[in-house]
Amino acid sequence: MKRHNQAGFTLIELMIVVAIIGILAAIAIPAYQDYVARSQMSEAMMLTGGAKTAVAEYWMQTGSFPTDNADAGLSNTISGSYVASVTVGASGIVATMNNSVSTPIQGATLTLTPTSTGGSITWECSSDADAKYLPAACR
Repeated sequence: MKRHNQAGFTLIELMIVVAIIGILAAIAIPAYQDYVARSQMSEAMMLTGGAKTAVAEYWMQTGSFPTDNADAGLSNTISGSYVASVTVGASGIVATMNNSVSTPIQGATLTLTPTSTGGSITWECSSDADAKYLPAACR
């Protein structure tokens, strides 16, 4: 009897490789989607940085918080690639995500609420987005 040497993958080996790739993809794709959403949400935190400075300067000069962008000396339209608007209002600074971002954070808001405490301002961060998408400073 003549024995043939086998070269390459058998069907079972090929099926095992495909299954392993499927398992890795099932883990990696959601992790990557979360990463993208977090990076998009970090733009909101970055854009609110300038508004925080303007609100703090207004508070130092007047002893109260501004009620709109004009009071704070900011442009009426502050936006970015992923952020539709940043507005100063009675509740603080609100950054609203636009609809071109990852699905879990579309239209989500990031709110920074100032509180004056004995000569300084503390900021409380809140959002209607899931906490896993928020920057570390807001979790």
